[in-house]
Amino acid sequence: MKNYISILALILLLVGSAFGGAFLDFFNGRSDGNNIVLEWKTRTETNLLRYEIQRKAGNNGEFIILATVQPKGSNSLYTYVDRSAYKDAESIYGYRLKIVETASGPTSYSNEITVTHSVSSVKRTWGSIKAMFR
Repeated sequence: MKNYISILALILLLVGSAFGGAFLDFFNGRSDGNNIVLEWKTRTETNLLRYEIQRKAGNNGEFIILATVQPKGSNSLYTYVDRSAYKDAESIYGYRLKIVETASGPTSYSNEITVTHSVSSVKRTWGSIKAMFR
């Protein structure tokens, strides 16, 4: 069974390298009490133009693009801090990465992750007041 898993991992690595894009080791997120921190690590990046970080509020929300991140190369660790999650009344967010290649290849996405984020109404209100004066 262990050899089967190793062979499968090698096949996925080769297929990812042949067609371009990114092969992720992991993609996860967590709330630090103030913001949501997303992290991912790549195994390979080939013909990659950018990552689009997408978020949806709640279980039935629509994904929106939060930011774009430029690739750093294979075996890279990425961190993105979502400082705008407190603005919504939702406490559950879904995140995914859109992997955009340089060629007109197929669009691919990471797995979708769910992060529970609890922010006080005081912080949410204060953040809204600050935003009005920017």
